[in-house]
Amino acid sequence: MFKGFSTHLKRHRVKHLAFISLIMLVILVKVVLIDVVYISKQYEKKRIITPWGEKIKSGNLSVDYSLEQTLIDIENLGLNTVNVPVQIDIPSLTANTATLNIESKKKAIQLIKKLRYQGINVILEPYPYISNGELYETQLDPQDKNEWFRNWKEEILHPIIRDIAKPYKVYALCIGSNFDKFEKEYALWIDVANFVRENYRGRITYKTNWWYTAEWNTEKDGLHDTYTAKLNNPLLAEVDFISVAAYFELTDQETNTVESLVNSLYSTQIHSRHQNVYEELKNLSSEWNKPVFFGELGFPKRNKAAVHPWDPEPSAIPNELEQANGFQAYKEVFEKESWNLGFSVFAIGKKDEFKNYYPSHQSIRVINSWYK
Repeated sequence: MFKGFSTHLKRHRVKHLAFISLIMLVILVKVVLIDVVYISKQYEKKRIITPWGEKIKSGNLSVDYSLEQTLIDIENLGLNTVNVPVQIDIPSLTANTATLNIESKKKAIQLIKKLRYQGINVILEPYPYISNGELYETQLDPQDKNEWFRNWKEEILHPIIRDIAKPYKVYALCIGSNFDKFEKEYALWIDVANFVRENYRGRITYKTNWWYTAEWNTEKDGLHDTYTAKLNNPLLAEVDFISVAAYFELTDQETNTVESLVNSLYSTQIHSRHQNVYEELKNLSSEWNKPVFFGELGFPKRNKAAVHPWDPEPSAIPNELEQANGFQAYKEVFEKESWNLGFSVFAIGKKDEFKNYYPSHQSIRVINSWYK
């Protein structure tokens, strides 16, 4: 009797446990579906669709960004994308190897998890941090290019793809940024692009640095060579969109009206170069049938911001309006161009008295109004 009763209890417990397990599975599936739907709806909210197609409205993070300030900036600027850097430590301008900064990688993953839940896209960038950030990647010139490219693929891009880009399904991966000194290593760069394609299904881009041309100079004098090389760079056939760090020198004036800056984008005033920045960017897009994205668009909050936008302190005189006028001019010239994919504000995520590129209140209003 007791044996039969014990058997009955065991069967009852098994059925009870099976029923509970089924209920828990149903709840888990519902939670996952709700989460997926929520993320999908959040993404739909953040997409920016214009009569000229979908646009990227992004911000570049400084390497010392904070998660809290980043989320505030996304909201204030109305962004749908964030350019997330992973710090790559490089000891010198001639170094052949680089090292992925583990703490920066952990921080990027922590942020990306939050961004995914809010439906914010991510452009992931291995950010060259040379000699503790004291030197610029535009001057990097490794002695052994073959070794540098091997290291960049295997020790930098591979773990970034494996541990961040693939598992968190980032929108795009930037395979290189502003490497002026060896951008012409076309075959090696194409090998990098092929390597990334084999390991990652998302979008890829390469960020090329700004350039200048002058109507009074001949090609023999060299000023046209940089742009011609960019225009004919076969690597651009391998990317999904072309990124440009848009620090074009526009005027000779310490302060400028928006109208003057708009005119300068069609014919630069500085040194009477009369460079047509608009036309050159449009031709770059047309040449490769790829959209052009301003991978960095920034002006320091200083006088002369449009003279040397690449210089964080072109003048000792603060001028928040001059920065805002720069953003407004780019907005008026490029906002409605179908070949322009959008822009990324340089730089957000950290706000203090040393961050000369952080957007002023006037600039925030301009950036927030873009694509509305």
